[in-house]
Amino acid sequence: MKFAKVFGGKPTKEQKQKYSQYPNHKKGKFTNLMPQFMVTEAPDFIDDSLHPKSTRRPNFDIPYVKIDPKSLEQKPKHTRVTWFGHSTLLLEMDGKNILIDPMFGDVPSPVSFIGDKRYSKGLPLTIEELPTIDAVLMTHDHYDHLDYPSILKLKDKVKKFYMPLGMNIHFRTWDVPVSKIEELNWHETATLDSISFTLTPSHHYSGRSLNDRFESLWGGWVIKGSLDNIYLSGDGGYGPHFKQIGAEYGPFDFALIECGQYSRYWRQNHLFPEQSVRVAEDVNAKLIMPIHWGAFTLAMHSWTSPVERFLAKAKEFDIPATTPMIGEQIVLGKATATYPTKAWWENK
Repeated sequence: MKFAKVFGGKPTKEQKQKYSQYPNHKKGKFTNLMPQFMVTEAPDFIDDSLHPKSTRRPNFDIPYVKIDPKSLEQKPKHTRVTWFGHSTLLLEMDGKNILIDPMFGDVPSPVSFIGDKRYSKGLPLTIEELPTIDAVLMTHDHYDHLDYPSILKLKDKVKKFYMPLGMNIHFRTWDVPVSKIEELNWHETATLDSISFTLTPSHHYSGRSLNDRFESLWGGWVIKGSLDNIYLSGDGGYGPHFKQIGAEYGPFDFALIECGQYSRYWRQNHLFPEQSVRVAEDVNAKLIMPIHWGAFTLAMHSWTSPVERFLAKAKEFDIPATTPMIGEQIVLGKATATYPTKAWWENK
């Protein structure tokens, strides 16, 4: 019971009754657009996801850029993007600070002594060094995206948390005021001055303990400001919903796409790198960046395979891709050829 709060909360009877009015909530659970399916066939790229244990995490201290907190006071005209590894990002858009999936812990686990530790020895900014956060966007409640200790440290400096339906019970359990929480279903939009946040479908699942799978929703985000339109895929397998997202909300100036932690047995819930690039084409993205890699080992592929395979397919599709190191800031609105492409993951 010492660790009970880390698991979050469970929806009340009243909440389940409310959620039952939505078409994607059936028999007390949220559902995907497509049914879960068994793996019956496998293209070649799906088979190539098992590598020796020695290759599954870096054997050197990976580089990262430490950011001076004062440098964030001067905001660029276009969106500035800072990657913290895996799926944690800071977007500075239209003068607002937007934090995505704030996982600042060392281990994506309910307890610190279980799980593979973060690759980098530090982060670009600690939670204490972050400026006031205008908006936190959550994609779902898995431990590599929703970190209990991080939320406890963050909650007093965040103005508003935006999240999929059902996740509010975790935040309420952790004493985040209800006034700071806004829940959305797929295709619902919240606004923050000149910025809109639209939750988009993904084919995934939720759960933080043994008996709460599918009790909260999951998804990606369309983040649209006065100058830039950004797509965040969230976690999830490939499907026709990506073309629908592109048709309804695209084209996108920038797309942050899940790439990493894949397995032939998880193909309905995670993208393979080749599929990640296909998503970029489907949503009509002008510039793409792989995320969900570079921080933790959650699958049995080598730690560099996601980015290497992603870049090979992006080159084949002739889609500009950027690969900044952790903490290396990029500002949108420039020619695609000017974005970072150095292979920092190579120990040379």
